[in-house]
Amino acid sequence: MSFRLIAVCLLLLSCPLFAAAAPAPVNVPILLYHRFGPTVADGMTVTTPVFEEHLKYLRANGYKVIPLRQLTDWYQKKGPAPAPKSVVIVEDDAHKSVYSDMYPLAKKYNVPVTIFIYPSAVSNAKYAMTWEQLRELKKSGLFDFQSHTYWHPNFKQERKKLKPAEFDKLVTSQLLKAKGKIEKELGGTVDLLAWPFGIYDDDLLRRAAAAGYTGTFTIERRHATAADSVMKLSRYLLINADQGKAFAQILAGTAPQRNVVY
Repeated sequence: MSFRLIAVCLLLLSCPLFAAAAPAPVNVPILLYHRFGPTVADGMTVTTPVFEEHLKYLRANGYKVIPLRQLTDWYQKKGPAPAPKSVVIVEDDAHKSVYSDMYPLAKKYNVPVTIFIYPSAVSNAKYAMTWEQLRELKKSGLFDFQSHTYWHPNFKQERKKLKPAEFDKLVTSQLLKAKGKIEKELGGTVDLLAWPFGIYDDDLLRRAAAAGYTGTFTIERRHATAADSVMKLSRYLLINADQGKAFAQILAGTAPQRNVVY
């Protein structure tokens, strides 16, 4: 090959038209649900028809629902970056409507879901699922189960009420007891944590890491991006008003901010 031909080849490779395309930036909305039903029973309820509208919109507009673990694996350099238009679906609290309403639609649309459980309610509280129901969900292959602490404390309030040593004991118990109980009942690895009420600080993040959690999740209305730490990934808390244009804005990352009321 002549020197001139080599030079031309090198020039073509350096040209933007021939250069390898840069990877698309990671920009993934994590959609957080709590409860479902035929009507809006409270501010945290998304009616079942609206949830199905969300799933239909995702399918019709080329979005792909990926497991939360796939996203955290990328942050931890264990897997490839999510494809453009990837979306994650999660649920907090293991409410009984997950079994009655969310589960059938997850199967119908074949979408993976991560459920953040606080075990004190499971098989105890009337509003929660049972361990048997959770095992049935696991058998579907669509559901993963992670920690929401043991009994969903408000760590901000508890820190004000308790002495430092008592608060230390509470946090350690909440993090480890939840992890141990879920792993015992459902198997798998529990190393992801959704902060109750979205409350966290640097001290709590340190404690979570010490307890074996490799990723934690907040409640902030923005996408998870490459600039974020896997120890404080944002999630959109969905309400029933998040439909039509409002849902499209969430997916596009242009949704207006709003106060979260529990």
